[in-house]
Amino acid sequence: MRVLFSLVLVIASAAAPHAQSVDAARIRAAFLKLIDRPRVALAVESRPRPDSGFHRAEHFTFASQAGERVPGIFLKSVRAAGRQPVVIILHGTGAKKEEQLALMRTLADRGFAVAAIDARHHGERVRRGSQLDQYFDAILQTYRTGKGGPYLYDTVWDLMRLIDYLQTRPDTDPKRIGVMGISRGGTEAYLAAAMDPRISAVVPIIGVQSYRWALEHDAWQPRVGTFWTAAEGAARDEGVKEIDAAFVRKFYDRVVPGIYGELDAPSVLQLIAPRPLLVVNGDSDPRTPLPGVQESVAAARRAYAAVGAEEKLGVYLQPNAGHVFTPVAELVTADWFVKWLIGDRPSSIVDRR
Repeated sequence: MRVLFSLVLVIASAAAPHAQSVDAARIRAAFLKLIDRPRVALAVESRPRPDSGFHRAEHFTFASQAGERVPGIFLKSVRAAGRQPVVIILHGTGAKKEEQLALMRTLADRGFAVAAIDARHHGERVRRGSQLDQYFDAILQTYRTGKGGPYLYDTVWDLMRLIDYLQTRPDTDPKRIGVMGISRGGTEAYLAAAMDPRISAVVPIIGVQSYRWALEHDAWQPRVGTFWTAAEGAARDEGVKEIDAAFVRKFYDRVVPGIYGELDAPSVLQLIAPRPLLVVNGDSDPRTPLPGVQESVAAARRAYAAVGAEEKLGVYLQPNAGHVFTPVAELVTADWFVKWLIGDRPSSIVDRR
């Protein structure tokens, strides 16, 4: 698609003052230690889920750690045969896996098996009260106790355990696993891809941002607004009357340590090279300010160029778009996965009658 590659050139030309090369091995080791927890048996449970006559669906759950079962949907075409490449979809704040079904069917029709899961405190994982109230309370408890990672980091762990499960299935190809995420899910997607080499391709959607840039340029408010209730609770605990950038740094240090430092996008995106990475953002999204996106992509481009993989880094800026995932961007995303996970391979859903 010509618009995709022209936008790659535009965004890659931005200056990247914080784009120094990173110590990938050290950052990965530190992050994996940060999110590590005792492993338990997956104990997978699965049952058929009604769907259209064109697709075969399952509802599944697995244990990601003691006391945590992850519910999900697995879907593929009824014509699928053999091992298929997989695309995993991560939803954003306040959403749930069922909202991804239309996109899942589209990807299944393009030759993929597709999986979507509920993040903690979302969908089937809401244990009390409203979904967002439970989520905000969990973030506040992490601020108070230093335990857990309901904002971003728990989902990275659950995603890695989902990949453990998918690798056991006889109908999925463990060497062709793609991940896409929307909004918060986009951030979780690129964090996971940076840390887990089993992810073959990744598309973060309206999720790439520089937390550091936003803090330094008084543009942090829209992102913090997605969990403002938790930030307000933390401020009350500290006797802070007005939340400012200094307090947000303290909040991040407890809730998502490293997120405006070595785990920020300008650093982390470099760790994905040379695997295919497509960044999808709105050109006027206040939650992912464009200068921070530009800085992040420019840093990634340098890493991709260093390993001769420039063609595996793509950018699609949705024109005149804020924090949305447009139908055109859905097509660009599907095409990216087809290019890098299927390519010239024969289709696995060809009617062989």
